Amino acid sequence: MLGTYFYHEIIRKTIIGFGTLFNDIYIRHQNKDGSIADETKVGLSYGPTQKFIAKIQQQSDLNKSIAITLPRMSFEMSGIQYDPSRKTSVTKTFKTNDANDNIQKVYMPVPYNISFELSIYAKLSDDALQIIEQILPYFQPSFNLTIDLVDSIGEKKDVPVVMDNIELQDDYEGDFSTRRALIYTLRFTAKTYIFGPISDSTEGLIRKVQVDIYTDTDTKNAKREMRYTATPDPITANPGDNYGFDEDWEFLGDSKSYSPTQQLDI
Repeated sequence: MLGTYFYHEIIRKTIIGFGTLFNDIYIRHQNKDGSIADETKVGLSYGPTQKFIAKIQQQSDLNKSIAITLPRMSFEMSGIQYDPSRKTSVTKTFKTNDANDNIQKVYMPVPYNISFELSIYAKLSDDALQIIEQILPYFQPSFNLTIDLVDSIGEKKDVPVVMDNIELQDDYEGDFSTRRALIYTLRFTAKTYIFGPISDSTEGLIRKVQVDIYTDTDTKNAKREMRYTATPDPITANPGDNYGFDEDWEFLGDSKSYSPTQQLDI
């Protein structure tokens, strides 16, 4: 059971999907007359908060091309946890078609919660507030993110991304050469599903039907008179194919046997 290779990239897709929610945020600075002085797209990177804070503290002049510029955002996956509240039967399966229209059997997915942290860095309070206000209205407290979890069977699900809490950190202590850094930390939980291996359901197809007909309803003592069998033609036919049936009647009540074969096109 364990050791069968499969990889649907579900966790990777969830991380990418979460990041795309915040990759198109802008801030604006206005002149005294209300006109737009400049508009800046807020950079977004994947990485831990501690590394970005270290870059800010080690480089005093944030205007240099080699320095990290503010405002900026970073996010990272902070944990994975099983969600028993969304549990389904472990033996329940469903069938679907793949890209080649072959029927596949899939076990029900396992619910897992993936935790994320989104950090917002800014040197001006108004810059940070502009970013925050472009995020908060979409989470009430969740936002549904559609992710193609399993490409081979076209399985798409709406993954709720729930905002858990917000923390503010204002690093203003230090001498005049130390740059101030406002840091907002937003924590989220993505309620996704993890799929197991996908198997070919044609292995368990019923390819022969047999019916025994008795002379009495008491099948224990009654003599069996006839047997009816039906098989698909061709025998290798799969659901969705254009095929017929071979039918065979066999009389077992006496020494005579009669086996007419009839093909029905459907």
